[in-house]
Amino acid sequence: MHRTLLTGNRMTNLYDYLMQPFVEFAFMRRALAACLAVALGCAPVGVFLVLRRMSLMGDALSHAILPGVAAGYLLAGLSLPVMAIGGIAAGVGTALLSGAVSRLTVLQEDASFAAFQMISLATGVTLISLKGGSVDLMHLLFGSILAVDDASLLLMAAVATLSLSILAVIYRPVIIDSFDPGYLRYGGGGWYALFLGLAVLNLVAAFQSLGSLMAIGIMMLPAIAARFWARTVAGVMAIAVVVALFSGWIGLLLSWHYRLPSGPAIVLTAGCCVLVSLLAGSQGSLWVRFGFYGRHYSEGNS
Repeated sequence: MHRTLLTGNRMTNLYDYLMQPFVEFAFMRRALAACLAVALGCAPVGVFLVLRRMSLMGDALSHAILPGVAAGYLLAGLSLPVMAIGGIAAGVGTALLSGAVSRLTVLQEDASFAAFQMISLATGVTLISLKGGSVDLMHLLFGSILAVDDASLLLMAAVATLSLSILAVIYRPVIIDSFDPGYLRYGGGGWYALFLGLAVLNLVAAFQSLGSLMAIGIMMLPAIAARFWARTVAGVMAIAVVVALFSGWIGLLLSWHYRLPSGPAIVLTAGCCVLVSLLAGSQGSLWVRFGFYGRHYSEGNS
């Protein structure tokens, strides 16, 4: 009887820890819904960025949206539509400009994106500082997912729906380009530009909740973690979405129970998933590599 009561208390405590914040508070439910929308939109795009070895380009794009967001903030304050339009324009413009520089000069594409990344970040921070204080700067850089309103949630849901629809259309050519670099860029530039635009659009949507510095984390880290668990692209995409949603859920709980900043808590949770996958994943992890080498060494000596 005592053991039954003890087990019941443990289950109650576990429920209180894992579920009660979302049951009792509407803003926590909205934050979790935002995590779901961001996971569905960002994680599949992140998978293709990893496959195409464009992870650092994704980081550059996440910083590239900041000047546009900051310009929108200067014009209309914390207006979601204006900042979103500014972020999309700045991100797409930076991507096109970086690509043009790499084609017309001796500068390689990675160096071009790195240069514009630093310029964009400094420009955005300067613009924000002209009008806002440190609170506004922290909000735009690191986000505030616990303060997501209905308009932001609708934007993220719309972007996730549009992103999945477009990915379904361009899935085959992007897969080909992942294993034949340059195919989309030179054989079908429209597809390449559409894919970059899709990455920018998802970063702008994630910016609404995680800020410009943290948005790239929820796009890339789940994709990197999923790479260690599946052999097919579809499998990696599915696992990446699950990891992104899990990271959002656990990150929100850590933020709630331990008063941590929500955006960094979500990204750190995704980072822990990467470390676990790196150590113990079923595809190419350290555990698999050392196990394989151990068997190979034993067979060679026998």
